[in-house]
Amino acid sequence: MSSRPALLSCQALGHRMGARILFKGLSFGVHEGDHIGIVGPNGSGKSTLLRLLAGVEPPDEGERVLQRDAVLGYVPQEARFPEGATVGEVLAGALAGLPLEEHEKDGMVAETLGRAGFEDPGQPVAVLSGGWRKRLDVARQWILNPDILLLDEPTNHLDLEGVLWLETLLRSTPKAFVVVSHDRAFLEAVCNRIVEIDRRHLEGVLSVPGNYSRFLEVREAALDSQDAARAALANRVRQEIAWLRKMPQGRQAKQQARVQQAGALIEDLADARSRAHQRTADVQFAATDRKTRKLVEAKGVGKAYGDRTLFRDLDLLLSPGERVGLLGPNGSGKSTLLAMLEGRLAPDEGTLVRAEGLVTVHFTQDRSVLDPAQTLRRALCPEGEFVVHQDRPVHVASWAQRFLFQKDQLELAVGRLSGGEQARLLVAKLMLQPADVLILDEPTNDLDIPTLEVLEDSLLEFPGGLVLVTHDRAMLGRLATRLLALDGEGGASWHEDLDQWHEARRQRERGRSPAAASRPAAESRPKPKAQKLTWKEQQEWEGIEAAIERAEAEVSRWEGAVADPKVASDAWELQQRCTALEQAQVEVARLYDRWAELDAKRSGG
Repeated sequence: MSSRPALLSCQALGHRMGARILFKGLSFGVHEGDHIGIVGPNGSGKSTLLRLLAGVEPPDEGERVLQRDAVLGYVPQEARFPEGATVGEVLAGALAGLPLEEHEKDGMVAETLGRAGFEDPGQPVAVLSGGWRKRLDVARQWILNPDILLLDEPTNHLDLEGVLWLETLLRSTPKAFVVVSHDRAFLEAVCNRIVEIDRRHLEGVLSVPGNYSRFLEVREAALDSQDAARAALANRVRQEIAWLRKMPQGRQAKQQARVQQAGALIEDLADARSRAHQRTADVQFAATDRKTRKLVEAKGVGKAYGDRTLFRDLDLLLSPGERVGLLGPNGSGKSTLLAMLEGRLAPDEGTLVRAEGLVTVHFTQDRSVLDPAQTLRRALCPEGEFVVHQDRPVHVASWAQRFLFQKDQLELAVGRLSGGEQARLLVAKLMLQPADVLILDEPTNDLDIPTLEVLEDSLLEFPGGLVLVTHDRAMLGRLATRLLALDGEGGASWHEDLDQWHEARRQRERGRSPAAASRPAAESRPKPKAQKLTWKEQQEWEGIEAAIERAEAEVSRWEGAVADPKVASDAWELQQRCTALEQAQVEVARLYDRWAELDAKRSGG
């Protein structure tokens, strides 16, 4: 625990959701340089905690303290922007009221737009995809240079390119941030501390310094220790119960203290067992009995909209047991290709043959397919009281329990369910449909990590074909037998794994500017203008050498801080300084890349 004062702290926080206690007596602090990941099962109160830390709503118990003059930024799950605004106006609006000259604001807006991958400040927010709206919401807080940034599920709606952009952004900052996320690879890459909110822990929270892998090791040891303590407590309770049964009636008054102690031990054991119990969703996908080896075969397939080619010369053979991960930036044609595989859309060129009578089942991230006014009971079971799973009838209440719903939720409107509960509802509906091919489009959004792991186990056992679109690299790495990458410029390429895809991506981007590589989808933005500096880019160019000098000075400062013999014996402080040095070095490299990019553009390269 750091001896320095916390930038943001909570003391003995308690909060309820109706009659249900989310957490009680929760305390921890956020210090300079903390990169904290918040994890926990759905319903544990992670998003609520972030709102309490942001000051959006007050806690029922305890207090939240923000250090005086500390600047706090908050990125909620759903972004809201002024109606009719452009991306430039959103960022300029974030700076309104600050004591800055107009040219300073213009420069900050230009630099932030560049870092976020936006090329046109006049682009309307209304035409942005969900992923680009998320980028803009992060950028709107980033431009304020907050001392602490709070982010709630920031990788939801981002494609993989967007997740990598956010990773680079967060890894480059020495400032503190707290992120709620279920993305395991993302947590591994950006966090130096993991905090889990889970009633299984004695204090309701487990805080572990280090990355996500380190957290898993410590949590396993902590839970094993609790298991041993619970077993010892159970043995003591058995001994006390045996004593109570043999206790002579005439000596009850003299043994009253021991009787009370036995009662307390029994209550402690019941509480420990209750906390240790963690239910997970029961996910088992049903397959047909089809024996064919060719479920879908595409040869030389291509598709275009207007004068824009999404992909061309694409060959694909999907067989039972094969799990294809589909990658590509927003607008690259992933949804179009999925529609072709389902038979809802024909290719412009080439041939695509689906096995006769092929049954495909599509999981979509679009929650609009759910009727918010419908009850959970009718959403799970449109008629009657039983659903049919793998040829067996299952009562709707039992079916709901398999997905962690309580009986008293069956009459609740779907619109009142949380994001995680709606995601589990979609999985429950999907499981009732036997399939030859499963098509999963961003199935990880809003699901907690335990449910994700169960989902992955079930998909590994599914004997049919699988096409998976996800930004979750942990899921891709575990499930995909190969990867198909669409580049958004008409190209499609196959890769054995993510490492091979990363290398191909690096090689491709060496031949073009980073801004072009990460631009928004073509259908949601105007075509880029000829290669020349815009007025704001010219401003950025004129100040970039000074920015590089400042960044290099920051590297020198941290090099001296790391070499200071006074911190040699303080492992925590030394780690923080080494992390800050690494981040400063990353920033220098980024600025040099940006300098080269702008120089090439102004010289017509």
